[in-house]
Amino acid sequence: MAQFSRLEVAQAMKETGMIPLFFNNDIELSKKVLKACYDGGARLMEFTARGDFAHEVFGELTKYAIAELPGMIMGVGSVTDGAAASLYMALGANFIVTPVLREDIAIACNRKKVLWSPGCGTLTEIARAEELGCEIVKLFPGDIYGPQFVKGIKGPQPWTSIMPTGGVSPTEENLKGWFDAGVTCVGMGSKLISKEIIANKDYAKLESDVKAALAIVKAVRK
Repeated sequence: MAQFSRLEVAQAMKETGMIPLFFNNDIELSKKVLKACYDGGARLMEFTARGDFAHEVFGELTKYAIAELPGMIMGVGSVTDGAAASLYMALGANFIVTPVLREDIAIACNRKKVLWSPGCGTLTEIARAEELGCEIVKLFPGDIYGPQFVKGIKGPQPWTSIMPTGGVSPTEENLKGWFDAGVTCVGMGSKLISKEIIANKDYAKLESDVKAALAIVKAVRK
């Protein structure tokens, strides 16, 4: 069961402005990555469940976060149907992120008052997601659409909260472009938690990079 309400999760997304995305099937390595992100100031983690037995890894990560990382909000990405969403919520997921808009996921999450963020690529999809109770829409893949698309959406729908994922990097130029366009927060995966960091197990660099990225987000929002 979720430790945080969907309103608390949405608020944390707005306040921090960034969600690290990560998947690895090594539980101990994943714990170290999670702790490095936490120590760097991140308070949300989207575990992109893309491998076999991913739910087992997520369950252990969630227990670890509850025991050792107070205030860390664990969520799951790459969820493709309502059954998977229900499984991850049973394992403690506080939010569910999907690559597509699916109403069965909306129903499963809304029933338990868990925040869900569907991947949308048109204004029609975004409007439908909001009709289904979505607080923060995922723009995916972000690099295909870009900040100009966000500006276009915010014109007729200034109330829409958008989180681009894909095409987001921890540079001032990139982040300024997104936040100037009006995004609520960004999802950042391999540009933040790189293959090199994982290969070298350089968790100190990851902590430093997360801290730097959050500082840039804070600066470009002013």
